[in-house]
Amino acid sequence: MVLDVARCNMVQKSHKVDLRPCRPFSSRAIMTLQQGGEPEPHIRVMSLAIVAGCEVVSQQRDEGESEDNPTTTLAKMAASTIETCHVACSANRTPNVVSWGRGGTVAFGTCNSVALYKPQERRVVALLNGHKGRVNAVKWVHKKDNGSERHVVSGGSDNRIILWEAQPGKSVECKGHTGPVNAVDAVYLEDSKILIASSSSDSTVRLWLCSDNKEVECLHNVSFGSSFMMDVCLALLPGTGVPILACGGDDSKVHLYVQESGQLQKAMSLQGHEDWVRGVKWACTGDELLLASCSQDSLIRVWRLCAKSGTDAHTEDDQTVIKMKEDVFEVKDRGTVSRFAVSLETVLAGHENWVYGVSWQPPVYKGGELQQPLILLSASMDKTMIIWAPEEGSGVWVEQVRVGEVGGNTLGFYGCQMSPDGSMILAHAFHGALHLWCKDQDKEGGWRPGVVISGHFNAVQDLSWDPEGEFILSVGSDQTTRLFTPWRKQDSKQTTWHEISRPQIHGYDMQCLAMVGRFQFVSGADEKVLRVFQAPRNFVENFASISGISKEKLLQSSGSASLPEGASTPALGLSNKAVFQGDLVPKTAEEEEQFSSISDQYQESYFHPLSLTEPPPEDHLLQNTLWPEVQKLYGHGFEMFCLASDSTKTSVASACKASKAEHAAVLLWSTATWRQLQTLPYHTLTVTQMAFSPDAKLLLAVSRDRTWSLWRRKLPTPENPEPPFSLCAHTAKDTAMHSRIIWSCDWSPDSKYFVTSSRDKKVIVWGPCMLENSEEPVFPLEIKPCSSILDVGDPATAVAFCPSLCSDRSYLLAVGLECGQILLYRWRPGQEGVSGRDWISGGGTDTLQSHTLAVKRLRWRPRAGRAGLENSEMDGLSDTERKLGEKSSWVQLASASADHSVKIFNINKQAL
Repeated sequence: MVLDVARCNMVQKSHKVDLRPCRPFSSRAIMTLQQGGEPEPHIRVMSLAIVAGCEVVSQQRDEGESEDNPTTTLAKMAASTIETCHVACSANRTPNVVSWGRGGTVAFGTCNSVALYKPQERRVVALLNGHKGRVNAVKWVHKKDNGSERHVVSGGSDNRIILWEAQPGKSVECKGHTGPVNAVDAVYLEDSKILIASSSSDSTVRLWLCSDNKEVECLHNVSFGSSFMMDVCLALLPGTGVPILACGGDDSKVHLYVQESGQLQKAMSLQGHEDWVRGVKWACTGDELLLASCSQDSLIRVWRLCAKSGTDAHTEDDQTVIKMKEDVFEVKDRGTVSRFAVSLETVLAGHENWVYGVSWQPPVYKGGELQQPLILLSASMDKTMIIWAPEEGSGVWVEQVRVGEVGGNTLGFYGCQMSPDGSMILAHAFHGALHLWCKDQDKEGGWRPGVVISGHFNAVQDLSWDPEGEFILSVGSDQTTRLFTPWRKQDSKQTTWHEISRPQIHGYDMQCLAMVGRFQFVSGADEKVLRVFQAPRNFVENFASISGISKEKLLQSSGSASLPEGASTPALGLSNKAVFQGDLVPKTAEEEEQFSSISDQYQESYFHPLSLTEPPPEDHLLQNTLWPEVQKLYGHGFEMFCLASDSTKTSVASACKASKAEHAAVLLWSTATWRQLQTLPYHTLTVTQMAFSPDAKLLLAVSRDRTWSLWRRKLPTPENPEPPFSLCAHTAKDTAMHSRIIWSCDWSPDSKYFVTSSRDKKVIVWGPCMLENSEEPVFPLEIKPCSSILDVGDPATAVAFCPSLCSDRSYLLAVGLECGQILLYRWRPGQEGVSGRDWISGGGTDTLQSHTLAVKRLRWRPRAGRAGLENSEMDGLSDTERKLGEKSSWVQLASASADHSVKIFNINKQAL
């Protein structure tokens, strides 16, 4: 059954159709069940359940809501039509943004969202969208019994704190700060209420109380004048229910506050650090508390807090015993006065740069009792993490394990976390990368790098599938080009996507790219030069090993005879230089051990070939996965803006930023000689996007001047084997249908129609570019709107035709909006366009699946089916039946967004 939303929600005004839903989704939406299992709690945001993989199986109706309500049906249809296959993202570049829960889920802030990542499954299972600014701090609210958490709290640059609650509740916002929130923490009180502490750049620390009825109260506001608190941590004093708050700030002190009568009372300030205190963390060890504080003085201090009885408060029985200085404070709880003493336990020196984060190993059950291991993890800007623990005999704290990365043009670690059982440790770096280490089961005391997700740490500007649909290349404002591909572990049936190569690490913000072969692409950045890259032999071999594709077949298709082994970047250079077999001279042991100066820690990036059977870690991506640059293309006068290549991979079109007609011309390049073939002048302002028709006979360009131009390729001749293009159709400013900048365009798979999308919220299909039952364009072309004007309700920043038709032979389109949502529509040419019934909504991404910022690019997989799953096991079906069923049911859509993420969606065509 297909719901014709156009007929339900159509607003007809001069053939203008509005297909937005009449009202929001059901307010008691979406109860989730695991397949074949019992109901299990999932994080729920604004009544929308988050499911592993973002698959929503069923939906409940509000009381009194009609079963055939179109909006409810639309929600069901969208849920079953669009599945989130992969989210490539990274942690925000702030210290307190990652938290590892007792249930095994890692929560971290990525742009304006909170990502829930399961290390065991190696994928993001959900995104919590609610903040309007960057998420700066994330913290799970740990249970006293060490069970799986039900709440996570986050603070952002939008000055808000959000408490995300498990079903069947809603998220709760705490508003009051006048500056970005940079640290949060929360604990459960005895009456199941949640106490939240937050620190902000408005120089205040606030204490919030959230009750069961979702009411939020700001209990107290502590102002620190001109000082800033970098981190806050809450705990309950031993033997009482009194909360104690530790704050570390830029005054080099650790401030302790206790709550009395709902107000924060200062207990004392702990002095000793000589620079900003970056992190504070409590740990409860029976009847004592341990507080770890780390600082920019490269030191870690551990403080012990214990109850002090009246008999030993002022005793000086043994004058010969050396005791640490104790600071004592009193707490009144329910009429009883308790005394507590704080003393310095130890000072840990081992890092060589600022220490940004500390984390205690979570409590574990031993003998039926919950015990706190005395194991402390620290992360520093010196690119290392250290595990500290006291020796069994002397009790002296010593370094147990040191892990980290060496080389690469990166800074160090912003924070660290330890898994619930202590078998894995996680760090997040300045450039957003997650670094995972796991205990080596085969080597006592050994640790090895683990597989973890990765992504861009700034806006993703463009992406492209390879011609076979086996991997995705993306470029972003983080000055990198990244390659993602599906990987299936040998002992697992689950397929996950991972970054396996970083072909280009540039010095300019990347803007565009175009594939010109299976293992070759052209990229453009905020510079006047285009750069061409070719995959090296080492990448092809590792890609074959990870993806399961035949290595011989890949090497044969890529011309292995002339391939270099890899690439490296010289110091102060932007070009990746090819490294051939003869260049790989092994170093002697003495050369490897030489480390005579600080500058040796930041050596030039040299390539070392490695054979991989699983996705590589971050340091390998930085140094050993570059692609050599084979050509530079000069011709543009300003920064590059867009690129396009034809289906035959013989021509590339490029355009740059322009405010005058002389710079707005499109340049054509030959991929055989990499010479400039032609200049195509028409537009007066920046050409925002271009697309060759699938048959490679037409080139479409859209521009900031609100017009489009269509160019046709002339027939080749013996004298001119590379035929030039000529202008065959265009719109003028006085006849243009779009009233604002045209952001995007694409072609239908049969080359008959093309679509444009604009900031004016309009999507229009144009054509026909060839007659019915004809494979050749008929000139002169009379291009006109073939569809009614579709109003999508928000600026349409991206649009794409699906390369395969729907079962009823209609065209499937995806439209990306400035708000981050992606909409699906079916369009059928014909007379229905006059009445506005040619557009049929296929649903769209919900709140949890959508991006939080503008969609920059949409790309359908060039082949039907899901990458990595086309040969998956399906019981009772032959290989041929599996492939036919996969291709007839599923297509994949990749999206790039300004919210730093690349998302891959599985679209079920049979559900449209």
